[in-house]
Amino acid sequence: MTARPAIDPDAAPAAPVRAFVAIGSNVGDRAAHVAHAVAAMGAIEGTSLVRVSSVRETDPVGPPGQGPYLNAVAELRTALAPRALLRSLLAVEQSRGRDRSSEVRFGPRTLDLDLLCWGPAVPGGASIDCPGLAVPHPRMHERAFVLEPLAELAPEVAAAARAAGIPS
Repeated sequence: MTARPAIDPDAAPAAPVRAFVAIGSNVGDRAAHVAHAVAAMGAIEGTSLVRVSSVRETDPVGPPGQGPYLNAVAELRTALAPRALLRSLLAVEQSRGRDRSSEVRFGPRTLDLDLLCWGPAVPGGASIDCPGLAVPHPRMHERAFVLEPLAELAPEVAAAARAAGIPS
């Protein structure tokens, strides 16, 4: 097996790159949380919103007793380094009341934004693997609620994720 090239998570790209972000919400006004996330991602400095998949309702993955999720994927163009983009995404989550430090793993959440791909860090391409940041997302191939909306925007990326079975 050939090692994938590693990307420095703190290095900004020479030119803006394409990034994909999964969006999910299953607490409170889910539609408002998703709409806020879309607007907020488009307002991140050095980043523009290219398009968003359709929003779909899905069953939760995780502890029992949760309500259904609304899920979508956004395509961005960004001049930010991967870790800088992640920090911005986490700030958007926090603005909607998410506190990652006190939540149950795979539990309910007001807003969940996961960086799926960034520039050359795509399934079968380069990778980012450091504490708190793994791109391409290591479990996207297991999640229809990610792959289906991703396939609307970038069928080749979704197909590569399915084929590669991104190692976790």
